[in-house]
Amino acid sequence: MSSRKEHDFIGELEIDDSVYYGIQTFRATQNFKFSDRKLKDYPFFIKAFAQIKKAAALTNAKVGVLPHEIAQALAAAADRVIAGELREQFVVDMIQGGAGTSTNMNVNEVLTNLALEIKGHKKGEYEYIHVNDHANLGQSTNDTYPSAIKVATCAILGELEGALNGLVAALEAKESEFKDVIKMGRTELEDAVPTTLGNSFGAFAASIKSSLEQITQTKNLMKILNLGGTAIGTGINCHPLYKDEVHKKLSEIVGESFKPALNLISATQDTADFAQVSGSVKTLAIRLSKIANDLRLMNSGPRCGLGEINLPQMQPGSSIMPGKINPVIAEVVLIAANQIIAYDTAIMLNSKGGEFELNALEPGIAYALFDMITLAINATNTLREKAISGLSANVKECERQVLNSVGIVTAFNPYLGYEKSASIAKEALDTGKSVGEIVKERGYLSKKEIEEILNPKNMLNPTMVK
Repeated sequence: MSSRKEHDFIGELEIDDSVYYGIQTFRATQNFKFSDRKLKDYPFFIKAFAQIKKAAALTNAKVGVLPHEIAQALAAAADRVIAGELREQFVVDMIQGGAGTSTNMNVNEVLTNLALEIKGHKKGEYEYIHVNDHANLGQSTNDTYPSAIKVATCAILGELEGALNGLVAALEAKESEFKDVIKMGRTELEDAVPTTLGNSFGAFAASIKSSLEQITQTKNLMKILNLGGTAIGTGINCHPLYKDEVHKKLSEIVGESFKPALNLISATQDTADFAQVSGSVKTLAIRLSKIANDLRLMNSGPRCGLGEINLPQMQPGSSIMPGKINPVIAEVVLIAANQIIAYDTAIMLNSKGGEFELNALEPGIAYALFDMITLAINATNTLREKAISGLSANVKECERQVLNSVGIVTAFNPYLGYEKSASIAKEALDTGKSVGEIVKERGYLSKKEIEEILNPKNMLNPTMVK
C-alpha cells in the first residue's frame, strides 16, 4: 500500500494514497464513532455541499481573489461529486463535535485532491491547490455547514412535497369512489351519526393538504442562507462582493432561489428555522398517524371487528395462526411517525443548545432532520402505494351497521326533541329493538315519516324543522 505524508498543526500522519480525503478527515474518523451513519449515507447532503463549494470557487474567481484555473479545477471536481462520484470518500460520522468542521474538511479535502488530479498533480500536493487557502477560500464551516444543511433540506423537502401530492391524489380518488358508501360515524369510539366512506377519505385528503401547505411554507426558510458570514457572521476573510455573488451563483447551480439573510450574525447563531421545518414534518407525522390508526380500525376483523374496508393483503400475519393477515402497512407508518416525533424532540434540544455566536450542536440537527424527512417520504409513499391505492369498501357491512345503530336516533331530535329521543335510545339498548320500530310502536310518527327520516342519505346534511 502506497501512502503520502500529510500534516496539520497537530502533527504529521501517513495517509493511504488511494483515498481522496486527507489528514483532518482521518483524524475525525478516529475521534467520532457514534452513529455508524457516515456522510456517504446522505448523498443529497454531499451534493449540496459540493454545490456550495462550486459556487464559492467560481465566485472567488469572479471577484478576483482565486486564480481562474484553480477555480475551474475545483468546479470540475465539484461537478463530479455532484454527479455522485467518489461517494465512498465521505467517511466522517454524522454525529461529530466541532459544529460540522469535520464534514466541511472532508468535502474540502476530497475536492482538492480530485482537483489536483484533474490538473495533473498527485494527491496531497497542496502547494498547487490548497485545502484551506483555495477550496475553503472566503468560507468557514460556520457558514458553509448550515447553508449545506438548508440546500440539502430544500432538495428532500421537494421529494416530500411530491410524495404528499401523490397521497392527496390517492385519497381524493377514494373520496370519489366511496362517495355513496354510507357508514357510521363515530366519536370517542362510540356510534355517532351516519357519514360516508367518501367523507372519511376526503377528510384525510384535506389534512394532508394542510400539511403540504405548512411544509412548503417552511421550505422557504431553507432558502435564506448565511454564506459570506464566515466565522461568526461578520464576513472576516471574505471579499466584500462575495456574499451577494455567491448566492446568485448557487441559485444558478441548484435551480432554487437562495438569498442572504438580512443579518448574517443572527443567521450564523440562530438555528430556530430548522426547528420550524421539523415542526411541520412532525405535524405531518401526527396526521399520518391518525389516518393509519383509522385504517386499521376500519379494517379490523375480518369477521369480529368493524370490517368496513379491506386493506390490501401484504403478507401472512402470524407464525401460528393460519389465515391471519395483519395491517402491517398501517402499523409501520405509526412506527415511522413515532420516530419522526422523537427526531423533532432531538432537533428542538439541539436548536436551543447554541451559545453566543454559534450553535455547535448543528450536526445533531442535520442528522435528525435528514432522517425524519426521509422517514416522512417513505411513510407517505408506502401508505399510498401499499394501503390507500388498493383498498376496497365492504358496502353492505357499512350499511348494515348504520341501520342497526342506536346512534341514528339523533335524526329524530328535530322532530321529537332530545328527551323523547333519549328515551327511545335507552329502550333500544335495553331491548335490542331498532329505533324506528320503537318510534312506530309509540305512535310518534307514521311509517312513511320514519322511513324518510331514517333514510341514511337524508342524515348526511344539515337538517332543521320549522
